[in-house]
Parts: sequence; structure tokens; C-alpha cells
Amino acid sequence: MSESVPVERVRNIGIIAHIDAGKTTVTERILFHTGITYKIGDVDAGTAVMDWMAQERERGITITAAATTTKWNDHQINIVDTPGHVDFTVEVERSLRVLDGGVVVFDAVAGVQSQSETVWRQADRYHIPRICFVNKMDRVGADFWAAIDSIRERLNARPLAVQMPIGVEDKHEGAIDLVEMVAFSFPDGALEVVVGEIPADLQEEADKRREDLIEAIAEVDDQMLISFVEQHEVTAAELKKAIRRSTIAGLVNPVLCGSALKNKGVQPLLDAVIDYLPSPVEVPAITGTDPATGELVERLPSPDEPFAALAFKIVADPYVGRLVYFRVYSGTVKQGETVINSSRGQKERLGRILRMHSNRREELTEISAGQIAATVALKNTFTGDTLCDLKDKILLEAIKFPEPVIAVAIEPKTKEDQDRMGDALVRLVEEDPTFHARYDDETGQTIISGMGELHLEIIVDRMLREFNVQADVGRPEVAYKETIRQTADAEGRFVRQTGGRGQFGVVKLHVEPLERGTGFQFENKIVGGAVPREFVSAVEHGVKEALETGVKAGYPVVDVRVELVDGQHHPVDSSELAFKMAGSLAIQEAMKRGRPVLLEPVMKVEVATPDEFFGEVLSDASSRRGQVSDVDHRGHLRVILAHVPLAETFGYATTLRSVTQGRASYTMEFDHYSEVPASIAEQVSGRMQGAVRR
Repeated sequence: MSESVPVERVRNIGIIAHIDAGKTTVTERILFHTGITYKIGDVDAGTAVMDWMAQERERGITITAAATTTKWNDHQINIVDTPGHVDFTVEVERSLRVLDGGVVVFDAVAGVQSQSETVWRQADRYHIPRICFVNKMDRVGADFWAAIDSIRERLNARPLAVQMPIGVEDKHEGAIDLVEMVAFSFPDGALEVVVGEIPADLQEEADKRREDLIEAIAEVDDQMLISFVEQHEVTAAELKKAIRRSTIAGLVNPVLCGSALKNKGVQPLLDAVIDYLPSPVEVPAITGTDPATGELVERLPSPDEPFAALAFKIVADPYVGRLVYFRVYSGTVKQGETVINSSRGQKERLGRILRMHSNRREELTEISAGQIAATVALKNTFTGDTLCDLKDKILLEAIKFPEPVIAVAIEPKTKEDQDRMGDALVRLVEEDPTFHARYDDETGQTIISGMGELHLEIIVDRMLREFNVQADVGRPEVAYKETIRQTADAEGRFVRQTGGRGQFGVVKLHVEPLERGTGFQFENKIVGGAVPREFVSAVEHGVKEALETGVKAGYPVVDVRVELVDGQHHPVDSSELAFKMAGSLAIQEAMKRGRPVLLEPVMKVEVATPDEFFGEVLSDASSRRGQVSDVDHRGHLRVILAHVPLAETFGYATTLRSVTQGRASYTMEFDHYSEVPASIAEQVSGRMQGAVRR
């Protein structure tokens, strides 16, 4: 076991960014400069430590969030390197849930990109303090100040330049620290930072930039405001403390620069993580509820508090089996100790406790507040579950995940493949809450659903490599939904006389449409006992079950409010089954009267293309029923932001490569559900009915 570090000297950070901004390269350089690795890994060469999956190394992208631990200046830094591709946004979501700070990496040429906005919003939701690293300052077209402007404008943030670059593009040498007022240079080929005086030709600009920095901090920090108004000399230590206070409060985002690939700017970035991002004791204490009483409970980040932890990731490790990653918020737990999963009310015995270094492991005898680790042998713990002390229980807020938007049918090639596929799907669903698998009784097919084409492609590839399952994959299908346009009332009667005891249940429902994204709501408005209280849950169950198959085309129904307003019961013949069936019949009739409509997932697509292909890209987006919402200039590129129905995006990557000679790039993420045009809705309904007949 490695020596323990006081909780105030721990930093739990995530490296987050748009795809290809350089997150994994930044992490690889951090591991090298902190002595964890002796050789620098390369993403493009497939030797990156944090990209350990075969699929990651082949594609040069991060697919799964990888955790590692390192030390810098007597501080322990737990790092989670997250994916930038939107199909794997679940990895960012669950990582941010358990982290205390973030390093957001931006491309110095592109600035803020679409997935940058997505991860920034996710971090906002969890109130994560962030610092920014403008990477790739050595690239042609790099512009540090333009990147800062894009952070301010597109993210509605308050970026704070604590550095300014020394040279850009091929002349990028290092940066000036505007807090300490020294120059960091990184000679080509050298791995150590050289600290020296500010170049004479940049001294005037550096002085001006430092004044801007102090003024910006004075706007949000009272102590700095006094110094600024009274024109006191601000020391580096005072300025650093003010920046730290403001960053932890979420008021500013310090911005640094460099080129991770060329080993420029990594050590100052590590210093900034220690200087500006919070330890677990500097963020609000975790709160949850008492499972028995429902009362609010708080846990301080202290080893002496009762144990409380959140499981945030499940991994099927080929060497040690089922790994459960968890963040300890309070208390201490030892290997072999029995805890309770308060989410499921089941006791669990902790197996080996492992500190992860990507896919390598270091065994620990115990783990305390503020730390992130993994354990084996937890059979009944899943993503979002709370682990806590047997005597002092707490239930932490679970992690919410988006619903899948795309599905494919998958069929095993042989009987042996069929047996293996069941086990593979169970384990993959456990790992990834945005991946769903179900058996369709009507078509006799197994349907797998995910967040995008790449997501499902990776799943199928993993089934082949890790579980040896050969399977044929059908054409992607869109995850349509149904809803209603208007309010409706309907009655459901389930009355059966069989000679002995019969079945009797009558319910009246009022149904109304809700705003998009609201989901399903049920309310009991019965007065006077027309439907006895013990049968209300049966009515709700029947309604929910019926809404899984809509009346328009058989897709799940969303965004409706159902009120149970009246009914009838029989003192002898009424039963839960009768009221469940009556609820099901009533909601089906109400749906028919409510003018049912089909909804389709609409994707937010951002395309960056050279000017000469702008017309072709725009025309192609329009042909796909795309609604262009914004067109922007970024250097020599035109950036098109459009909303395109998912059904029209299949094969888009191939088309875009063709019309732009491979020079354009795009990102795509789910945005909202929208009503399907009548002509297309008829086609979808026809296809669905044809599939049922077959």
C-alpha cells in the first residue's frame, strides 16, 4: 500500500474537451513528468497509457474514461481522462459526478467546439470548478486570445488569462506567468522547464495583461477589490489566493497555454491544478437522504465520519473480473469489510481494493475520504449505487443518463454464439447505462440501442474481441417515440364473469400532453373511494405497460400526464389484475382520441469545412431536412451549426468526406425530439406494421 495523503492535499480532476483537442496527450505528459511512466505514450502511435482498449488504440480516440493517480509537489492527483466523442458522453457524465475539479482542454486554432459546449454544460450542472488549457499553440493558425474570446462568448464564462504565450505557431517557445511575472520556456528536445526573466519586447504587454488580470479578479473578489481601489501593490501570493477563491466559487476560469505534444506547458499546468482547483474539503459536503426516514443527511469529507461512497463505473476486467469504481466521500473502509448498498438494501463484502493506473492496478488495504478506487467481488452494485456504513446509512443522489436514440438488430451466427451473446450483453449493459438490449417477441430479434453509430460499432467489436461472439448486425433503426397533441378522456372496462368469482374493474382517465422532455406523470384524483386505494398502483402499472407500445406505430409514448379521475369497483370481483387491465384499455383509447403523433430524435450537427466546400455542405444539410441555425468563421474554416433528424444522418460521414475531399470534420449529438412530418410518419408506421406482420 502506498503512503496515505491528507485529504486537503488531494485533487480529483477530470480532463475534458472536444474530440481531438488533446486530452489524452495532456494526460500522457502529466504521467511522464510526474514520474508515473518512464516513456511518453503517443495517441497516434497507439501507445498511450490512458487509451488501453484495442478499439481506442486503433481509432486514436478515447472511448472509456480511464482513471489514474499521480503525485506533484506533495499532492496526490487522481485524474480521469474522459472521451471527447459525443457517443460516449455517459463517461463524462459519470466522471464529473464524482470529481471536484476539471481541466478543460481547447484547441488553439478551433477554440470552443460543439462538444466543448456539451462538456462545459455538464460541468456547470455539477458545479465543477475548472481551469482551461489552450493546447496546440504550435499549430498553424493558433490564436490564444481568440480562444479566450470564444470561451467568453460561446460558453458564457469568465476566462482569466493567468499566462500569455511567448510566440505562436512554429515560434511558440513557452509562456509568461502573469501571477509570478516570470517566463517559462521549453527548449526543443528538453523535458525540463526553464524559468527566466520576461523577454524585453514582451515586458510592456505582460505588465498590461497583469493589470487586466488584477482588475478582472477585483470584479469578483472583495479582498482584491480593496487592494485595487486603494492601489496597493498586489503580491503574487495575494493574487494566487484571490484566483483560487474565485475559481473554487465558480466565478472565474484561469486559462493557461502550451503544446502538450511538444512538452510545452505541462509542468505549469500541474502547478495550476494544485494552486487553483479545490481539494475535497473545499467543495460543499455531500448530502443524501436517510433511507429509513427520507430526511436530509450530510457527510463531511473526513476519514472519521461514517463511510459513504458512490459507485460510478462498472468494468468487466479480463484479469480480475467485475470491477466497481467508487468515490469515497466520507469515512474509511478496509479490504474485506462488509458495507451496505443502500440503493438496493443489500449487504456487500468488499474484495480487493485497487488504485487504478489506467488498466494497471495497485493493491490497497484501505481507502479513505476524498479518494477514488476500484474493488472486486461486488455482485449487486451498479452505476449510481450508494455504498455506506451498516449502522449509519445514507442514500446519495443517483446519476442520470440520457436514453438511447439509435437501435440495431443483432443476430448470433451459431448456437454457441447465441449462448455467449446473452452473457456478453448482460455484462456490457452493466458497464454502460446508455446501452440497452432487449428481445423483441414480435420479430424474434435481439435489439441493441445506444447513443450513435460509433457507440454500437464499438459494442459489436467488443463482443467479438472480448466475448468471442460472431454476430450479424442489421440496419440502424431510429428510436422514435409517440405522444398526443390534445387532451382526451376515456373509460376502460374489464368485466369478466366465469361462473365463479369474476373480474371487475372500471377506470376513467384524463390524459393531456406535456412539454417535450417532461416524460410521464401519473396522478390519482379519485375522491370517495370509487377506485379503492389498494388498486390505484395496479391502474398506474397497467397504464405504464400500455404506454410502452403506442397506438400510432407501436413506439413508446412520452410526455403525457395521466389522471385517474373516476371508476367503479365490486366488493368481491375487483382485483389488481382487473384494474391493471382496465387502466391499460383506458389509456389505449385515450391515446387514440388525443390525436397521436410520432416524434423523432433530432441531432445537433456542427460541420467545420474549408470555404470552397461551404455550398455543397450546406446543400447536403438541407437535403437531409436540416435546419441551419448558425454559420460562423473560424480562421480559414466555415462552421455550420444545424439540427438534422437522426433518420437522415446515416452514412453522413461518407458523404461529407466525398463532397469535401476528406477535408471537413463534424460532430453530432442528440438535441431534442421533434414531431415527424406527416408523409414520413406514414412511411415509418407502414414499415413498423410490415415488420410486425413478418
